[in-house]
Amino acid sequence: MIYYQNGSATHNLSHEDLESGLREAFDKLGEKRKVLAIPPDYTRLPSRAGELTEISWEYYGDKLADVLPALGTHTPMTDEQIIHMFGKTPKALFRDHDWRNDVVTLGRISAEIVEDVSEYKVHFDWPVQVNRLLVEGNFDLILSIGQVVPHEVVGMANYNKNIFVGTGGAEAINKSHYVGAVYGMERMMGRADTPVRKLFNYASENFAKHLPIVYVLTVVGVNKEGKQQTYGLFVGDDFDVFDLAAKLSLEVNFQMVEKPLKKVLVWLDPTEFKSTWLGNKSIYRTRMAIADGGELIVLAPALKEFGEDKEIDRLIRKYGYFGTPKTLKAVEDNDELRNNLSAAAHLIHGSSEGRFSITYCPGKKSENLTRQEIESVGFRYADINEMMQKYNFQHLKEGFNTLENGEEIYFISSPALGLWAHRDRFEY
Repeated sequence: MIYYQNGSATHNLSHEDLESGLREAFDKLGEKRKVLAIPPDYTRLPSRAGELTEISWEYYGDKLADVLPALGTHTPMTDEQIIHMFGKTPKALFRDHDWRNDVVTLGRISAEIVEDVSEYKVHFDWPVQVNRLLVEGNFDLILSIGQVVPHEVVGMANYNKNIFVGTGGAEAINKSHYVGAVYGMERMMGRADTPVRKLFNYASENFAKHLPIVYVLTVVGVNKEGKQQTYGLFVGDDFDVFDLAAKLSLEVNFQMVEKPLKKVLVWLDPTEFKSTWLGNKSIYRTRMAIADGGELIVLAPALKEFGEDKEIDRLIRKYGYFGTPKTLKAVEDNDELRNNLSAAAHLIHGSSEGRFSITYCPGKKSENLTRQEIESVGFRYADINEMMQKYNFQHLKEGFNTLENGEEIYFISSPALGLWAHRDRFEY
């Protein structure tokens, strides 16, 4: 059922619009005794989920008993991040999700079903896992809050991914990431109907019906002026609400470029991107637009690690981003990678498969990744100050720019909010 919908490619929703829409939806839901909010973490800051969580707390008061950020494999939020993202929402309400230990398994999707949806790319069953708080907390409303946007693992982010990955366990996260990687990222991104989404939908219908989940979904993008704009808010409890948001997201977050891009420059906001685990969105979201033999330059002033999880960081350092064949062989030969399939999937996602070069430009502080570390995993390295000066960074506009020397460069300031492709590499 859809409780609220408001959005189009011309909408620009304010805080007041979000508040009135969410309150309208809550009024339709009726009285609630105990509420859990599951927003994304700080790595999804532009989602407006922080504001929506704060509005939820203001509406429900003491009945909002817990806030469980959907960390997935990410590191827990700091007090400063909680205050910045969630405003007046009391810090005492926040819980950390432990993806290795603090989960329960609701059931298992058979290997036959997983094989079928993945076109027989993988041969394992899949556990439906959630944080135990969802099951044991005795809630009569669980608010899953977040942004629908093109995504490298599931096709379009959010909806039940927020539950089964954001609050999921190690086995579920590892296997779902791997399904998407071996099926093919470029066959998935920007699509609402993918093998991974089929697994999540099957889990919702067959193992999680008893959980009182209502989805609060935003659609946020970057407009032609280079400013973030909220195009839609949708609230509901089934696939229909996701479908509405996904269709709008494809309309506003997807950019079909007129020609393959020879040089792309991406800025990674230092408040959001401190690892290649997140920063590689610069690769994922542009790979279908970059020309063969092209170059991707990533300005990453806060880059200090590869994986946010220490074990995943170690595996990235050991195996690197060297393409699908090498990664699949490493999975076959090494138990440690076979037991961490999300890391293996990430290594596949982060490689251009030799089709274009990837140059990372980390900051110059002592905690930043070094040239040796960057090059050891298969990327190129460049000095960030030289690159920012060379490409007149502060004066670039979103999209195509022609420099004084006649060179053309394509600039992207928020890779997490879009998907770029040339029609030769994308099929609707």
